Amino acid sequence: MNEPGQRLKRKRESLGLKYRDVEEASNLIASSKKSDEFVINLSRLSDIENKGTVPSIYRLYSLCTIYRMDVTEVLYWYGVTLADQPADAAMISIGKTHMIGFSAPPWGDFQMPLSLESGIDLRKTELLSRLVQRWGKMSISLLGHLELKHLRYAFVGSDDWRMYPIIYPESLLLIDETKKKIVNSGWVNQYQQPIYFLEHRTGCYAGWCHLVDQQLVVLAHPASGCGPIILNLAETDILGQVTGIAMHFETGKQATPPL
Repeated sequence: MNEPGQRLKRKRESLGLKYRDVEEASNLIASSKKSDEFVINLSRLSDIENKGTVPSIYRLYSLCTIYRMDVTEVLYWYGVTLADQPADAAMISIGKTHMIGFSAPPWGDFQMPLSLESGIDLRKTELLSRLVQRWGKMSISLLGHLELKHLRYAFVGSDDWRMYPIIYPESLLLIDETKKKIVNSGWVNQYQQPIYFLEHRTGCYAGWCHLVDQQLVVLAHPASGCGPIILNLAETDILGQVTGIAMHFETGKQATPPL
Protein backbone atom coordinates (compact mmCIF):
# COMPACT_ATOMS: atom_id res chain seq x y z
CA MET A 1 0.00 0.00 0.00
CA ASN A 2 3.04 2.28 0.12
CA GLU A 3 3.78 2.08 -3.61
CA PRO A 4 4.07 5.52 -5.27
CA GLY A 5 1.04 4.89 -7.48
CA GLN A 6 -1.09 3.99 -4.49
CA ARG A 7 0.04 7.10 -2.65
CA LEU A 8 -0.93 9.22 -5.62
CA LYS A 9 -4.28 7.46 -5.72
CA ARG A 10 -4.96 8.20 -2.05
CA LYS A 11 -4.00 11.82 -2.60
CA ARG A 12 -6.41 12.08 -5.55
CA GLU A 13 -9.22 10.48 -3.59
CA SER A 14 -8.61 12.73 -0.59
CA LEU A 15 -9.15 15.72 -2.88
CA GLY A 16 -12.38 14.24 -4.22
CA LEU A 17 -11.06 14.07 -7.79
CA LYS A 18 -12.21 11.52 -10.35
CA TYR A 19 -10.11 10.24 -13.24
CA ARG A 20 -11.97 12.56 -15.58
CA ASP A 21 -11.21 15.55 -13.33
CA VAL A 22 -7.50 14.83 -13.47
CA GLU A 23 -7.56 14.41 -17.24
CA GLU A 24 -9.39 17.69 -17.75
CA ALA A 25 -7.05 19.52 -15.39
CA SER A 26 -4.01 18.10 -17.19
CA ASN A 27 -5.48 19.31 -20.49
CA LEU A 28 -5.51 22.84 -19.09
CA ILE A 29 -1.85 22.54 -18.10
CA ALA A 30 -0.95 21.07 -21.50
CA SER A 31 -2.74 23.92 -23.24
CA SER A 32 -0.86 26.45 -21.11
CA LYS A 33 2.46 24.76 -21.83
CA LYS A 34 1.56 24.15 -25.49
CA SER A 35 2.59 20.51 -25.19
CA ASP A 36 0.51 17.32 -25.13
CA GLU A 37 3.25 15.68 -23.04
CA PHE A 38 1.52 17.08 -19.94
CA VAL A 39 -1.79 15.33 -20.68
CA ILE A 40 -2.77 12.42 -18.42
CA ASN A 41 -5.52 10.39 -20.05
CA LEU A 42 -7.74 7.99 -18.14
CA SER A 43 -5.91 4.78 -19.04
CA ARG A 44 -2.49 6.28 -18.25
CA LEU A 45 -3.63 7.49 -14.82
CA SER A 46 -5.05 4.04 -14.09
CA ASP A 47 -1.71 2.44 -15.03
CA ILE A 48 0.20 4.87 -12.81
CA GLU A 49 -2.01 4.15 -9.82
CA ASN A 50 -2.60 0.43 -10.20
CA LYS A 51 0.18 -1.07 -12.36
CA GLY A 52 3.21 0.78 -11.08
CA THR A 53 3.79 2.67 -14.33
CA VAL A 54 6.28 5.48 -13.75
CA PRO A 55 4.95 8.82 -15.03
CA SER A 56 7.08 10.89 -17.39
CA ILE A 57 8.59 14.08 -16.03
CA TYR A 58 5.81 16.03 -17.75
CA ARG A 59 2.98 13.92 -16.32
CA LEU A 60 4.64 13.96 -12.92
CA TYR A 61 4.63 17.76 -13.09
CA SER A 62 0.93 17.74 -13.98
CA LEU A 63 0.02 15.36 -11.16
CA CYS A 64 1.95 17.35 -8.56
CA THR A 65 0.45 20.60 -9.82
CA ILE A 66 -3.09 19.25 -9.75
CA TYR A 67 -2.65 17.62 -6.33
CA ARG A 68 -0.76 20.64 -4.89
CA MET A 69 2.22 18.48 -4.06
CA ASP A 70 5.98 19.11 -4.01
CA VAL A 71 7.60 17.38 -6.98
CA THR A 72 10.62 16.60 -4.80
CA GLU A 73 8.47 14.59 -2.39
CA VAL A 74 6.94 12.48 -5.13
CA LEU A 75 10.36 11.89 -6.70
CA TYR A 76 11.41 10.56 -3.29
CA TRP A 77 8.52 8.08 -3.42
CA TYR A 78 10.02 6.78 -6.66
CA GLY A 79 13.47 6.43 -5.09
CA VAL A 80 14.96 9.68 -6.39
CA THR A 81 16.29 11.83 -3.55
CA LEU A 82 17.47 15.21 -4.84
CA ALA A 83 19.30 15.88 -1.58
CA ASP A 84 21.67 13.04 -2.53
CA GLN A 85 22.87 14.81 -5.68
CA PRO A 86 25.92 16.54 -4.13
CA ALA A 87 27.08 13.34 -2.40
CA ASP A 88 26.54 11.21 -5.50
CA ALA A 89 28.31 13.79 -7.65
CA ALA A 90 31.30 13.71 -5.29
CA MET A 91 31.90 10.09 -6.29
CA ILE A 92 32.50 11.16 -9.88
CA SER A 93 35.90 12.73 -10.57
CA ILE A 94 35.99 15.55 -13.14
CA GLY A 95 39.34 16.97 -14.16
CA LYS A 96 38.19 20.45 -15.13
CA THR A 97 37.16 23.14 -12.64
CA HIS A 98 33.45 23.81 -12.85
CA MET A 99 30.48 25.48 -11.20
CA ILE A 100 28.15 23.44 -9.03
CA GLY A 101 24.51 23.80 -9.95
CA PHE A 102 23.03 22.15 -6.89
CA SER A 103 21.23 24.71 -4.77
CA ALA A 104 19.87 24.36 -1.27
CA PRO A 105 16.06 24.06 -1.34
CA PRO A 106 14.04 26.63 0.62
CA TRP A 107 12.83 23.87 2.92
CA GLY A 108 14.24 21.06 5.00
CA ASP A 109 16.68 20.73 7.86
CA PHE A 110 20.40 20.46 8.31
CA GLN A 111 22.62 19.42 11.20
CA MET A 112 24.28 22.16 13.18
CA PRO A 113 25.69 22.66 16.70
CA LEU A 114 23.04 24.05 19.02
CA SER A 115 25.29 24.72 22.00
CA LEU A 116 29.01 24.85 22.72
CA GLU A 117 31.13 24.33 25.80
CA SER A 118 31.40 27.40 27.97
CA GLY A 119 34.69 29.20 28.25
CA ILE A 120 35.81 28.57 24.66
CA ASP A 121 38.76 30.66 23.55
CA LEU A 122 37.94 31.42 19.92
CA ARG A 123 41.50 32.60 19.34
CA LYS A 124 42.78 29.03 19.54
CA THR A 125 42.44 26.30 16.95
CA GLU A 126 40.25 23.50 18.24
CA LEU A 127 38.44 20.43 16.97
CA LEU A 128 34.84 21.56 16.67
CA SER A 129 33.37 18.14 17.39
CA ARG A 130 34.96 18.19 20.85
CA LEU A 131 33.44 21.53 21.71
CA VAL A 132 29.89 20.84 20.60
CA GLN A 133 27.65 19.91 23.49
CA ARG A 134 24.53 19.21 21.47
CA TRP A 135 23.76 18.78 17.79
CA GLY A 136 20.33 19.39 16.37
CA LYS A 137 18.39 20.32 13.27
CA MET A 138 17.54 23.81 12.11
CA SER A 139 15.24 24.77 9.28
CA ILE A 140 17.03 26.24 6.28
CA SER A 141 14.30 28.89 6.14
CA LEU A 142 15.78 30.39 9.32
CA LEU A 143 19.01 31.26 7.49
CA GLY A 144 17.47 33.98 5.32
CA HIS A 145 19.50 36.68 7.05
CA LEU A 146 22.71 35.07 5.80
CA GLU A 147 21.87 36.06 2.21
CA LEU A 148 22.53 32.57 0.90
CA LYS A 149 21.02 33.56 -2.45
CA HIS A 150 24.16 35.60 -3.19
CA LEU A 151 26.46 32.63 -2.63
CA ARG A 152 27.41 29.97 -5.15
CA TYR A 153 29.66 26.93 -5.04
CA ALA A 154 32.31 25.65 -7.40
CA PHE A 155 34.50 22.57 -7.43
CA VAL A 156 38.17 22.74 -8.34
CA GLY A 157 38.95 19.98 -10.82
CA SER A 158 41.33 17.18 -9.87
CA ASP A 159 43.67 18.38 -12.64
CA ASP A 160 43.54 22.06 -11.72
CA TRP A 161 46.71 23.08 -9.86
CA ARG A 162 46.64 26.78 -10.80
CA MET A 163 46.25 28.15 -7.27
CA TYR A 164 48.17 25.44 -5.40
CA PRO A 165 49.18 25.53 -2.57
CA ILE A 166 46.56 28.12 -1.55
CA ILE A 167 43.82 26.07 -3.21
CA TYR A 168 44.26 22.32 -3.65
CA PRO A 169 42.66 20.35 -6.50
CA GLU A 170 39.25 18.94 -5.52
CA SER A 171 38.57 21.86 -3.19
CA LEU A 172 35.11 23.31 -2.70
CA LEU A 173 34.91 27.06 -3.25
CA LEU A 174 32.39 29.50 -1.83
CA ILE A 175 31.74 32.38 -4.24
CA ASP A 176 30.18 35.71 -3.32
CA GLU A 177 28.28 36.97 -6.37
CA THR A 178 28.10 40.50 -4.98
CA LYS A 179 31.87 40.94 -5.36
CA LYS A 180 32.46 40.94 -9.10
CA LYS A 181 34.48 44.11 -9.52
CA ILE A 182 38.13 43.41 -10.33
CA VAL A 183 40.48 45.42 -8.12
CA ASN A 184 44.15 45.77 -9.09
CA SER A 185 45.52 46.97 -5.75
CA GLY A 186 44.82 47.35 -2.04
CA TRP A 187 46.56 44.36 -0.47
CA VAL A 188 49.96 43.78 1.11
CA ASN A 189 50.48 40.04 0.46
CA GLN A 190 49.17 37.19 -1.64
CA TYR A 191 46.81 35.99 1.09
CA GLN A 192 44.96 39.30 1.04
CA GLN A 193 44.82 39.48 -2.75
CA PRO A 194 41.30 38.59 -3.88
CA ILE A 195 40.75 35.40 -5.84
CA TYR A 196 38.03 35.54 -8.48
CA PHE A 197 36.06 32.78 -10.15
CA LEU A 198 35.55 33.19 -13.88
CA GLU A 199 33.62 31.33 -16.55
CA HIS A 200 34.80 31.39 -20.15
CA ARG A 201 34.00 29.28 -23.20
CA THR A 202 37.36 27.56 -22.64
CA GLY A 203 36.45 26.60 -19.07
CA CYS A 204 36.22 27.87 -15.50
CA TYR A 205 39.13 29.50 -13.70
CA ALA A 206 39.91 30.53 -10.13
CA GLY A 207 42.80 32.92 -9.73
CA TRP A 208 44.18 36.35 -9.09
CA CYS A 209 43.12 38.82 -11.73
CA HIS A 210 44.42 42.03 -13.28
CA LEU A 211 42.36 44.11 -15.65
CA VAL A 212 44.33 45.79 -18.44
CA ASP A 213 42.10 47.71 -20.85
CA GLN A 214 39.66 45.02 -22.05
CA GLN A 215 41.99 42.12 -21.32
CA LEU A 216 41.65 40.07 -18.15
CA VAL A 217 44.91 38.53 -16.98
CA VAL A 218 44.28 35.49 -14.77
CA LEU A 219 47.37 34.76 -12.68
CA ALA A 220 48.30 31.43 -11.13
CA HIS A 221 50.25 30.86 -7.94
CA PRO A 222 54.03 30.86 -8.71
CA ALA A 223 54.47 27.48 -7.00
CA SER A 224 51.93 25.82 -9.27
CA GLY A 225 54.11 25.98 -12.35
CA CYS A 226 51.16 27.29 -14.38
CA GLY A 227 51.37 30.38 -16.51
CA PRO A 228 48.94 33.31 -16.77
CA ILE A 229 45.85 33.17 -18.96
CA ILE A 230 44.68 36.21 -20.92
CA LEU A 231 40.95 36.42 -21.59
CA ASN A 232 38.83 38.95 -23.43
CA LEU A 233 36.73 40.71 -20.79
CA ALA A 234 33.69 40.85 -23.05
CA GLU A 235 33.77 37.08 -23.46
CA THR A 236 34.29 36.33 -19.76
CA ASP A 237 31.68 36.03 -17.03
CA ILE A 238 33.06 37.15 -13.66
CA LEU A 239 30.94 35.05 -11.29
CA GLY A 240 32.29 36.55 -8.09
CA GLN A 241 35.04 36.49 -5.50
CA VAL A 242 36.14 33.36 -3.67
CA THR A 243 35.37 34.00 0.00
CA GLY A 244 35.63 30.49 1.42
CA ILE A 245 37.52 27.28 0.76
CA ALA A 246 36.94 23.73 1.96
CA MET A 247 39.76 21.33 1.09
CA HIS A 248 41.51 18.22 2.36
CA PHE A 249 45.22 17.53 2.48
CA GLU A 250 46.64 14.31 1.09
CA THR A 251 48.90 12.87 3.81
CA GLY A 252 49.45 9.50 2.20
CA LYS A 253 51.13 10.92 -0.87
CA GLN A 254 52.99 14.09 -1.65
CA ALA A 255 50.67 16.62 -3.20
CA THR A 256 52.74 18.34 -5.85
CA PRO A 257 51.64 19.90 -9.12
CA PRO A 258 52.71 18.25 -12.36
CA LEU A 259 55.60 20.04 -14.00
